[in-house]
Amino acid sequence: MSDKKSQIESILSFAKEKNIEFVDLKFMDFPGQWQHVTIPMPEFDEGSFENGFGFDGSSLRGWKRINESDMLIIPDPSTMFFDPFIKAPTMSLICDVYEPATREKYSRCPRHIATKANEFLKSTGLADTAFYGPEAEFFVFDDVRFEVGSNFSYFEVDSNEGRWNSGRAENPNLGYKTRYKEGYFPVPPTDKLMDLRNEMVQNLINCGIEVEAQHHEVASGGQCEIDMKFKPMLKAADQLLLFKYVVKNTANANNKTVTYMPKPIYGDNGSGMHVHVSLWKGGNPLFAGNGYAGLSEMALYFIGGLLKHAPSLLAFTNPTTNSYKRLVPGYEAPVNLAYSQRNRSASIRIPMYNMSPKAKRVEFRCPDPSANPYLGFAAILMAGIDGIMNRIDPGDPLDKDIYDMSPEELKDVPSTPPSLEAALQALAEDHDYLTRGDVFTKDVIETWINYKMDKEVKPMALRPHPYEYDMYYDC
Repeated sequence: MSDKKSQIESILSFAKEKNIEFVDLKFMDFPGQWQHVTIPMPEFDEGSFENGFGFDGSSLRGWKRINESDMLIIPDPSTMFFDPFIKAPTMSLICDVYEPATREKYSRCPRHIATKANEFLKSTGLADTAFYGPEAEFFVFDDVRFEVGSNFSYFEVDSNEGRWNSGRAENPNLGYKTRYKEGYFPVPPTDKLMDLRNEMVQNLINCGIEVEAQHHEVASGGQCEIDMKFKPMLKAADQLLLFKYVVKNTANANNKTVTYMPKPIYGDNGSGMHVHVSLWKGGNPLFAGNGYAGLSEMALYFIGGLLKHAPSLLAFTNPTTNSYKRLVPGYEAPVNLAYSQRNRSASIRIPMYNMSPKAKRVEFRCPDPSANPYLGFAAILMAGIDGIMNRIDPGDPLDKDIYDMSPEELKDVPSTPPSLEAALQALAEDHDYLTRGDVFTKDVIETWINYKMDKEVKPMALRPHPYEYDMYYDC
């Protein structure tokens, strides 16, 4: 019996045993949000894994035009989980998107692109598995309000533990408001989100996600992190989306709200998504060696590829205008395109906690959790493969405190792009490494650039900013 057939039989047995009433089919749109459609259990059977379910692709961001809108989603039986947030007993499955006429996977389906990247890695003979461990930071707020009009614009977020509320009349205000940039890691009662994070962890575990740790993060006002165990690339991307779904819904059930915006608060740390990557072959780790920080030659070349292509790579790993309010020189953000075994201001770090060859990995620190993980992870892999195939030298490591470096020394260290527009321009000029093996098609790259420019960069550039009134109203 094939693994797929066995998985399908197991799913149908689970549905019968748990009296499942609905099947929720989740799939990824182009920019990076889960979408879903729900099927009553009597309409779902073994044939659903071959025939799929139709939907209108023209209604989704970045996808088909109205004259060619019919599409299919087909569930992957390896992705089933019981959904704890739906009142009726419901199981969820992650789907791939297909062209109904050809029965081929849709070229703009992000999950398909990640699958192709993994297949390309195997075809090179360099490795057979890419392991990913993303660390997606997030903020938990108690209230959020925002609105934009032609003659006004504002946002306001609030957190009971925010330092800005140290003087608020709370009848009584009990203090213990997290100091700015000191949220890593005070115990309760300063850390007011301990119980909520524990509940998130328990829900994650119940949904099949292995959790390594949870903790408060640096920023005041509810910044948190929950660390998941590393997984093969496609599984890691699936898991990250489930992670965000569970965290958001657990917060919502507790009358709180979660955002993965990279920079929701001015003057304090933003939320990154450091991505740990390693390549393996035949069950053996390939990044451990006798080079710098215990790295192999392959790992150093992988780093060389990341550094060379970082400006264009960030169009996928840091894909919002808000991303570049986190990546600002002069602060703690990893804007320096260099590598180091301990320097967290470098864009690539080699963790030194564990000296086991199996733990040897590269930590790419630029990405943030607004990224579409299928596209971001695939792009990271393709940049690294290009570095290995072309033996790209990463140069010397940055093992200095950047705050002690002179302007003359710093000018030789390249920086990340200053804006989403600059990253998109870099992608337009540097994408051949992505199109190898037809992993990213020209259509995908052009559509991504055009969508981001038309829907995000230009609309943002056209709008007056509230701070401009503060600076210029009396001019």
